[in-house]
Amino acid sequence: MAQSSGHVSYVAVTVPIAIVMTVLCLFLANAVTNARRPTTYIVGGDDGWDPVVPMDTWARGKTFYAGDILEFKYDYQRFNLIVVNRTGYETCEANVGAIEYSSGDDKIQLNYGYNYFIGTYTPEDCTTGLKMAIKALAPR
Repeated sequence: MAQSSGHVSYVAVTVPIAIVMTVLCLFLANAVTNARRPTTYIVGGDDGWDPVVPMDTWARGKTFYAGDILEFKYDYQRFNLIVVNRTGYETCEANVGAIEYSSGDDKIQLNYGYNYFIGTYTPEDCTTGLKMAIKALAPR
């Protein structure tokens, strides 16, 4: 009767490892190619950051993710934008620590989990809709 040498064949070990590695590489390649790239949104569309467009209406139905960029285009001599807290958003008054933008072409990249309350210093424009509230979700 033949006796086993106790050694496992080289082919018997390397073939399953090669198959597992190939499947793992294909899985990772698929995950990388299907990763979501950040989206840049021109806030207000063609009209830009302007009281003509109620900004909460513009944002409604859109899903914003961490990494996305909000681009605000506006006449810097007439408007500005400020990132405020919830109270500043609700009252249309800048709170301590509010961040002002006034270049006429400002970009804000969204961070995961943050609520963004964005308005303008001009109370009349703010109360007529030149403000928006959004939340950045986890990237997909």
